[in-house]
Amino acid sequence: MKEESTFFSVIIPVYNRPQELDELLNCLTLQRYQHFEVIIIEDGSQISSHEIVRKYSNPLDIQYFYKENGGQGFARNYAFERAKGDFFVILDSDALVESTYLEEVEKGIREKNIDLFGGPDKDHPSFSPIQKAISFSMTSLFTTGGIRGKEKNVGGQFHPRSFNMGISRKVWEATKGFKITRMGEDIEFSIRCLSLGFHSALLPKAFIYHKRRTDFTQFYKQLHFFGRARINISRFFPKELKWVHFFPACYLIGMILVGISLILFPELGKYLAGFVVLYWLGIIIDAIVQTKSLKIAILGLIAANIQLIAYGQGFLEEAWKKITNKPS
Repeated sequence: MKEESTFFSVIIPVYNRPQELDELLNCLTLQRYQHFEVIIIEDGSQISSHEIVRKYSNPLDIQYFYKENGGQGFARNYAFERAKGDFFVILDSDALVESTYLEEVEKGIREKNIDLFGGPDKDHPSFSPIQKAISFSMTSLFTTGGIRGKEKNVGGQFHPRSFNMGISRKVWEATKGFKITRMGEDIEFSIRCLSLGFHSALLPKAFIYHKRRTDFTQFYKQLHFFGRARINISRFFPKELKWVHFFPACYLIGMILVGISLILFPELGKYLAGFVVLYWLGIIIDAIVQTKSLKIAILGLIAANIQLIAYGQGFLEEAWKKITNKPS
């Protein structure tokens, strides 16, 4: 007897990004796996996506809701409460997916018998050089330790991230969704799910093309926020603060010390700067190998420095607030 196919609820919070939503919804019309609904939560946007959603109301089984801005975590909870699916698939609005995406999700959750999944992200050929450089930086061994998009995090099971994530209805009923709405809400949620005995896995073939930020200013702001979020997660789960999370802060402090040394102790400063240059050379070589482009490699070096410095700054600022018991 053939097993009944899984009905998915694809959940997409959106905030002032109708054009991106248009591109993602178009991808969903091309899915080979057709047993799904789409739920759009407009999270207090000033630029409405209503017309975009209406354009897809015929090819897709789609629901559209508007709520006051409360952040992505609570927007997803709002959708969970209204979803009909056996399994909820969460996507960011700045994602693109292949036609096989839901097919791979269905196959993965059956084969691995899981209630919680995440998928990796890649850059699309149509992305700008800066977007490709940012994508490289976010997955490079020299910046994140290469742990993003890997089967296991440092010291534990795989923690799905909300840009490409899925949970079973059982998970929703047990957890009631996201406890916080920003500042690392997806990692806190993943850890809490695992603590309740649910099993997670990375589904490598259920990847998305993630646009991330389109310029370095936006990227800096995002990574500064990520650094703060890592400390915020430690307020809930202190043991989840691992050695690798301190690296950007150490890099930032190291760069400041190199700069001071070059002014006050030139010989020592030149010696220390040599190690920095070797590290930068490693980043460039890694980027050339991965992207096959010298231009993107140079932009990747810039992105890597922005990532490490912004994350380190946010990490140190939020750590100080935690130590001094100041509110975030």
